[in-house]
Amino acid sequence: MPRDFSEEHDLFREGFRAFVEAEMVPHREEWEAAGIVDRDLFRRAGEAGFLGMAVPEELGGGGAADFRFNQIEVEELCRADVMPAGLGISLHNDICLPYFLTVCDEDQQKRWLPGICSGELVTAIAMTEPGIGSDLAALRTSAVRDGDGYVLNGAKTFITNGINSDLVIVAAKTDPEERHRGITLFVVERGTEGFERGRNLEKVGLHAQDTAELFFHDVRVPAENRLGDEGSGFLHLVTKLPQERLSIAIQALAHAQTVFDWTLEYVKERQAFGQPIGTFQNSRFTMAELRTELDIAQVFVDRCVELLDAGGLTAEDASKAKWWCTELQGRVVDAGVQLHGGYGYMLEYPVARAYQDARVTRIYGGTTEIMKEIIGRSVGL
Repeated sequence: MPRDFSEEHDLFREGFRAFVEAEMVPHREEWEAAGIVDRDLFRRAGEAGFLGMAVPEELGGGGAADFRFNQIEVEELCRADVMPAGLGISLHNDICLPYFLTVCDEDQQKRWLPGICSGELVTAIAMTEPGIGSDLAALRTSAVRDGDGYVLNGAKTFITNGINSDLVIVAAKTDPEERHRGITLFVVERGTEGFERGRNLEKVGLHAQDTAELFFHDVRVPAENRLGDEGSGFLHLVTKLPQERLSIAIQALAHAQTVFDWTLEYVKERQAFGQPIGTFQNSRFTMAELRTELDIAQVFVDRCVELLDAGGLTAEDASKAKWWCTELQGRVVDAGVQLHGGYGYMLEYPVARAYQDARVTRIYGGTTEIMKEIIGRSVGL
């Protein structure tokens, strides 16, 4: 089904595909074994123009406020089977950058955006805390005003780019008596005294992505590192979550498309009872159903990207995209493993690694159940 990409988009896709093949694919196994990508990957991506595409040119970016470029990057990372390694780039571009673009004041932008675009400053966002999960208003990390700054105490967990990051957006309570209105955002910089990184967490999948615990022990954060006004943090988080969830939907759908292609190739070649297993009715019907669902999902996701660029993407539509595409990803990957038979359970086959990597997308960025809550409330229930 044709999609609405311009010649400029197509050229960008070709360039990023070449970058991925040269700079990422050869290192995939090495990074998965290490549990982290070479931090220099961000610098190389920055040099090639693949970071901060939406940042104005005078601040080191591409000057293209068009999320389709971000979409292309995620699709190519999935196509090349390096999304676990590329997740840090996606988080950097799709999820963290909007805070620096729209919440930072002019001085903060001049301080941080050039390094974010060059890859010299890797970003992360720290919301989740041990025992808190989706209940962000219940977070316990505190920021107490002290002179010309704040003293930060608390802990965060499951933080993507937790080891590699230089700038961490931290959600903290500046007013413990308030729930949502007591949350403020701060940028904590690498090397700040009292800021410690815990272990690089061992996960079921996404093995090349560093996911860490972060600890803050009497960390002094200057007032100029506060993002927005005191008490505005939850509003900023809620405003940015639709883009984050759309990014996850794009990732899930692109990964599912890739697994479908692997499976289609396999069922055409694999013989059983004297014929390709793809010619059996069960195989044909399974692949027909998945092909249909993938195409329908792609149309909706592409429309959501258009709405995001036009400033009209709602929390409800982003939630629809996120839960549907991640659940579809699970169905496609599970079917892929089943149609591969015993080989689908062997890690030497990419479909087995995909099975490990796919499960978390239904959890991070808001669980499927939270997405349905948002949609259900939007219809008056």
